[in-house]
Amino acid sequence: MSSPPAPPAVPTPLSDADYQRETQALLARVEAQADRWLQDDVIDIDTHRTGGLLELSLPNGSKLIINTQPPLQEVWLAARGGGFHFKWGGGAWRDTRDGGEFLAVLSQHASLQAGKPLQF
Repeated sequence: MSSPPAPPAVPTPLSDADYQRETQALLARVEAQADRWLQDDVIDIDTHRTGGLLELSLPNGSKLIINTQPPLQEVWLAARGGGFHFKWGGGAWRDTRDGGEFLAVLSQHASLQAGKPLQF
């Protein structure tokens, strides 16, 4: 029996410099993990990064798109399962609707789209 989702964390405003640092670290972490999977022959995943936008292309032609939104201090995720907005709160990027942590949500949707477990 699973517990109910955590309530959304109260967003913590960041300075512009902190927002840039946190979002660049997040994108770099996701990109590095995808590169490791490609190198280790886990999955044929391609990454394409332009500024604050990171596109992950999976073998079946589906994509996951991560986009930073500096004016809103958000990170957005577009997946087959929907669009998600994340704000910084409680030391992590949290879904503005249900409080889900960004990397957990990304892992869930990447796994669904790839047809195999992928953990960021």
